[in-house]
Amino acid sequence: MAVVPQPLLFVLVAVLSFGFVCAHETALPSYHYGAPIRVECMNRSSETGEHIENAAHEIQWIPFPVCNETNAPLEFQYGVEGEQNCTIAMVSDPFFHLLEFYIHSDAPLSCRLPSRPPVTHTEVVGEAPPRTEYIPLVFALAGTLQLSHMHISTHMNVLLHSTPKHHIHPHDSGVLDSATAYSTSPLTHMEGGATRRLVIGDPLPLSFSVRWFPTPALPRVEGKVEWSGMGGHIYASTVFYSMLSFGAGVVVSAVYFFGSVLPRRMRGRGMGGATPLGGYGIGNGWGYQKRAVD
Repeated sequence: MAVVPQPLLFVLVAVLSFGFVCAHETALPSYHYGAPIRVECMNRSSETGEHIENAAHEIQWIPFPVCNETNAPLEFQYGVEGEQNCTIAMVSDPFFHLLEFYIHSDAPLSCRLPSRPPVTHTEVVGEAPPRTEYIPLVFALAGTLQLSHMHISTHMNVLLHSTPKHHIHPHDSGVLDSATAYSTSPLTHMEGGATRRLVIGDPLPLSFSVRWFPTPALPRVEGKVEWSGMGGHIYASTVFYSMLSFGAGVVVSAVYFFGSVLPRRMRGRGMGGATPLGGYGIGNGWGYQKRAVD
């Protein structure tokens, strides 16, 4: 019986393990373009802001509040970018106090999204389907608190990342990798803008600018991420046009001086005055004095 060398055995085990993982990943479902992804959030106490647990001492997750526009909790569509509105019909007293926790950063508005759609069938006989994995989505809700009301920045940017995936099966789009959401322009409530003055019983109109990225990486500029401080980005094209503008300015200035200013001075002053040529009979400037000839 032939003995397999130990290094080769390690390689075979690694190859088989990789093949098993790939086959397992291929068997799992993936989102198709436009598939709905429902948002659910951590259930918190309106009195303390602490999260609430179920009977198994697990964090309790509840759907995002119902949006008037869809009559359903907030959800995003896989790969679909654009503007999306979600108006919460009425801010109840408990929800108002939760908003105070969120704005004051005493407790985050912690939500989550399923990284994959639910498994609808079992791949392995006798085994339970794999548990749904989630990615965190924390809404950084900004605003200011007053004694009788609050101001909330109602417009939020939502950034969603997908993982690269080989399209083995037709129409597969991929799975979620990460996400984040944050309020924009939270300090413009005195100017109107997208900030809402809110009291108990008011509706809360939220708007989301949703953007998707096909990889976990952020967009890159000219092949690399560039940041040059408060002055902004400096590109090769900027340097080129600056030098071109400088050269053009020099040429125009030279043409104007030699074509207009210098001839006018020569005609008006006869090359005298402040030139050493005045002492040689070409004017009355400084230099050697002209002697009279008898």
